[in-house]
Amino acid sequence: MNLYSLYFKFIMISAKASEMSFWERIKPPVDISTNGHLIDSLFNLTTYLILFFFVLVCLGLFGFSYLYHKKKHPVALYVHGTSRKHIAIVVAIATLVFVVIDMQITGISNHDYMEVFTKWPKEDAEVVKVEVLGQQWAWNFRYAGKDGIFNTEDDIVTLNDLRLPTNKKIVFQVTAKDVIHSFSLPNTRQKIDAMPGRVSKMWVELTKTGNYEVACAQICGTFHYRMQAKLKVYTPEEFQKWQDEMSYRTTYAVEKENADLYWGWKWIANN
Repeated sequence: MNLYSLYFKFIMISAKASEMSFWERIKPPVDISTNGHLIDSLFNLTTYLILFFFVLVCLGLFGFSYLYHKKKHPVALYVHGTSRKHIAIVVAIATLVFVVIDMQITGISNHDYMEVFTKWPKEDAEVVKVEVLGQQWAWNFRYAGKDGIFNTEDDIVTLNDLRLPTNKKIVFQVTAKDVIHSFSLPNTRQKIDAMPGRVSKMWVELTKTGNYEVACAQICGTFHYRMQAKLKVYTPEEFQKWQDEMSYRTTYAVEKENADLYWGWKWIANN
């Protein structure tokens, strides 16, 4: 992609964005997952709490500035802030912030993480398994073929092209070829780091068909901005048809000597 193409793409995106209202531009991507609302609600709660305390701080800042301005109090009063009264006020405010904000957010996020996101689906025939390899600057995806075993000749392997079904649990195993990337599905509100030498796991369940984006949420080098893939969400029947067509049309060449072609691993079952 040359500079002219990049400039033209930027102009087109800017023109499209200018047709949208401010509120439309700052709206999050549409949620297409069963659990994305948990992350949205936590984000909204955090935002509202921060705004509430921000308003309180501003009221205190400007309110005390007005109440104690020079005309009313020409002689400044200096205090060390070490009296019992001052210490009690500071402790009370700190405790209020800790309990209302920190404990609330931590409790909700820990509950959602333990009770939802780490409740791995049982890996049966209904679960869709995908291996993901991030590299500068692309996403590689691998599906086990009809034999159900990864790293064999009937695997379906795509580049920057992720196909998934609705109403099925989807488990990803993710790693990286070179540097740390972050496999991000903005429309599910979930992401996970892709790290060389380590396989990370994430699962989602999708509810809406359509075309969406896969992004890298970790700055990974000069062309990080290029590292995006397309996500196509099908109905289960359409997804099965796509898999059958891909299995019929393609045979993956297993070349263990070629590091660019030979990637993948034996699927690591959930404990």
